[in-house]
Amino acid sequence: MNVPRIFDPALRASRRDRAAATFQRHDFLYAAMAEELLERLGDVSRSFSRVLVIGCPDTRLRDYLSATGYGQVTCADPGALWAARAQGEQVSEDALPYEGGAFDLILCCGTLDTVNDLPGALIAMNRVLEPDGLLLVSFVGAGSLPRLRAALMAADGDRPAQRLHPQVDVRALGDLLARAGFAMPVADQQTLNVRYGSLFGLLGDLRGMGAAQCLASPPPPLTRAALVRAADHFAQEAEPDGRVTEKFVILHGSGWHPSATQPKPARRGSATVSLADALRPSGPKPTG
Repeated sequence: MNVPRIFDPALRASRRDRAAATFQRHDFLYAAMAEELLERLGDVSRSFSRVLVIGCPDTRLRDYLSATGYGQVTCADPGALWAARAQGEQVSEDALPYEGGAFDLILCCGTLDTVNDLPGALIAMNRVLEPDGLLLVSFVGAGSLPRLRAALMAADGDRPAQRLHPQVDVRALGDLLARAGFAMPVADQQTLNVRYGSLFGLLGDLRGMGAAQCLASPPPPLTRAALVRAADHFAQEAEPDGRVTEKFVILHGSGWHPSATQPKPARRGSATVSLADALRPSGPKPTG
């Protein structure tokens, strides 16, 4: 099946590599996703010994997992420089170069919003998990950057161009996990609000974290006049202290590679007690 080519993989990789030198100044979004992944992993009672980490602008996830007894940790990233720095390899999530069942845990942090074949990426990750292996993912989703979107539309006037990536929402992520064959799929979201003194501070953060647009058919660059219009529109959203609150919506997903040992949902209609009876108070009935 031919998948529409929304993103340019080479441009995607170069954006990440260019951000490597100054990433630590702009890593708040990655830090929030990594922290949440580890917190959710901490709630899982089983142990893991063969871990794949996808999304490695630094070694914080690998170092934490290695230090806390997670065994062998393999790093991978869409950017060649980031992958090399983490002693890993450059990969595309929808064409992972690993054997089936090679890992019992995958953490994918901050990359799936710019992969061309998101369903294929989830299928690929399920393939390289062993039975009862766990996938945890976090990435930016729909509803993010509303102030920036509005500013760019104002800059383009009557003929707005697509300047930001298309994004999936939390419901779509849950559906995609199920379609990819994961057992017990779960998807939810959190909101991270960040305040900026100007549009250029936000754009600087996006470039610094390697998140600038990498569309396969990029729009024409903004003219100087259009950029001024965008900045003015963004500034109109400022609060009394002169700062604008921008929103990042982070999607979190999890799923297990199917295994015969996993609990199965009960057959429909097999319950011996109705939901209405279960929710009915058990104490004495009130008297009129």
